[in-house]
Amino acid sequence: MTMFENLTKTELYTILTGVFTACLIISNTVASKTFVLFSFTLPSAVLIFPVIYIISDVLAEVYGYEKARRVIILGFFMNLVAVIYYNIAIWLPAPSFFENAAAFEIVLGSTFRLLIAGFAAYIVGSLVNAKLMTYLKEWNEDKLFFRCIVSTLFGEGLDALIFITIGFFGTMPTEALAVMIIVQALFKTVYEIIVYPVTRKVIVGVKELPEI
Repeated sequence: MTMFENLTKTELYTILTGVFTACLIISNTVASKTFVLFSFTLPSAVLIFPVIYIISDVLAEVYGYEKARRVIILGFFMNLVAVIYYNIAIWLPAPSFFENAAAFEIVLGSTFRLLIAGFAAYIVGSLVNAKLMTYLKEWNEDKLFFRCIVSTLFGEGLDALIFITIGFFGTMPTEALAVMIIVQALFKTVYEIIVYPVTRKVIVGVKELPEI
């Protein structure tokens, strides 16, 4: 018996794809909202974005790089669809009694700069994470913890570097920008270390499932 009793690997792949895509859209929706943690400023997306990398680790470890890449590309296009429809909703004329049009636009109307930053960071970071996960598995299949953390550190590091540089360069001092990049990458990596027991349990459980 496993935690995924009565599921097959194919069925779980579909579920993971849905959760992955949903988390990605949520993270990009809240990315423009920052918060302060121990005097460090971070985008709100850091609270859910590590889940994306954890699922990416599971996909790459169990299903291989190609299937992980398909989910990553699908997530990219579904996020693009979400952004397009957000902007269509913003552009549609609102009735006179709708008093929250400005707030609606502020929340969902991401600037073109943040949109490019998010897309570029996501594609590079996610693909590097998945590729490194599978490469390290070929090198040493026994060290799951090492693979998960190293792949996340590189993937999250590149994601933070690209997103924060493109999205916020020129809006704050360079020193603050550098600190924000480092803290975000470390925050997400520490997050994965903390939840690693869950990641491992999921990976082990999925590997025990029947193929079809």
